[in-house]
Amino acid sequence: MKQWLPALLLLLTVGSARAQVYLTDGMKIAEVTDRSALIWTRICGVEKPNPVVHDRSDNPIRRPLDFDDSMPVAEMDSAVAGAAGQARVVLTPAGGASVASDWKEASAEDDFTLRFLFEDLTPYTEYSVRLEARPARGRVPCVLTGRLRTAPRPDQVAPVLCTSISCQQFWDYDDPRRGFIVYDSMRKLGPDFLVHTGDYVYYDKAGPVATTPAKACYKWHRMNAWPALVDFYRTVPSYLTKDDHDTLRDDCYPGIKPLGELTFSEAVKIWYEQAPVRDKPYRTFRWGRDLQIWIVEGREFRTPNPTPDGPEKSIWGATQKQWFIDTVTQSDATFKILFSPTPVVGPDRDRKADNHANRTYAHEGRWLRRFLAGQGNSFVVNGDRHWQYVSVDEETGLREYSQGPASDSHAQGWRPDDRRAEHRFLRVAGGFVAARVWREDGQPQIEFTHYDVQGRVVHTDRPPLTRR
Repeated sequence: MKQWLPALLLLLTVGSARAQVYLTDGMKIAEVTDRSALIWTRICGVEKPNPVVHDRSDNPIRRPLDFDDSMPVAEMDSAVAGAAGQARVVLTPAGGASVASDWKEASAEDDFTLRFLFEDLTPYTEYSVRLEARPARGRVPCVLTGRLRTAPRPDQVAPVLCTSISCQQFWDYDDPRRGFIVYDSMRKLGPDFLVHTGDYVYYDKAGPVATTPAKACYKWHRMNAWPALVDFYRTVPSYLTKDDHDTLRDDCYPGIKPLGELTFSEAVKIWYEQAPVRDKPYRTFRWGRDLQIWIVEGREFRTPNPTPDGPEKSIWGATQKQWFIDTVTQSDATFKILFSPTPVVGPDRDRKADNHANRTYAHEGRWLRRFLAGQGNSFVVNGDRHWQYVSVDEETGLREYSQGPASDSHAQGWRPDDRRAEHRFLRVAGGFVAARVWREDGQPQIEFTHYDVQGRVVHTDRPPLTRR
């Protein structure tokens, strides 16, 4: 028998080298500026995720019935196995020469995820994107195509349309084939980019609770594999931030107790692996003469929630806070939008204790509202709340637009008849917010529109331009 062993090992090695790899989790075109873009992907060992076999309950948020959290992750609903392999990205401008990345090796150490940074791109230019993955050199690659358009130059007048969503829990999917139809609805609008304000996955929700790093990664794999998300993220640039449920657990902060075996620091490391972020989690992006956006980090640097409030208590931390002050005051963009993982204006429920709209961080919240209102033409788009609203702060006049959750079944937490003085619009249902910037007779304009998950307009708000 032993004489056959070398030949058998050779056969297995050759067979392994010929095995196909797939791009089941799609790609994300991210961190786009006027001259750069970051492409994220994960090499997979299966063409399709496991089927979703569990039925769901509806009390009050959907949960899988009879789900065994102890089963192997590879056997769970919609699991997507990773695979070792190589990948590269080719960008091609219309009528121009292609630019290709080097081939990169994916490994289990990074959950088979890869990033490709392109710089020296041409501003406000359409590029086709070709992502290729192969098991080994010389093998026929699996291909996924997409497109992106770089941002306009900071001095360039150009129309911009962006969308923003939050709060997508896997078992609240609304289409068993596509997943979350809100992505298909947004894609039909042809936005220039998306901002996802967090709770991309829910580590602390059943089916399973992510009590280990493997289960935490699994939640990203199955979410990314929904066809609606694959189709969206390969054609619309995105900027992602995180909130509590995709950092560790509800209302979390550094030092909070682990979720089973999963610690806060391990969960943060997984986020940087799964989310396409180039550098710091807080950053700002310019989209032409009239728009600049800020994306902030609310979990890694915060003072623990139970700490008594005061001047030193912070959600952002001193370094991020100073960065925000400096970059906002230095900006000459006509309109400034803060995309916040949590509310700044509210109102929110009294029992909540982890955002700028609540008493728990009242000192920093009051400062932030006053600071933004003092800039003129500054607005907040917030995630985290599972209902849609437009609110105007009674003291400063700062306007805030809450997206609501990514599906109707995830909407809860506020009564539809509980309309407060701050509210200009209130709807307890799922959907997204779109912000549109353009010029009319040479004058800059901005408009915020709430849509339902089907892409139907449910409210539009056009704030007056503030003269400074």
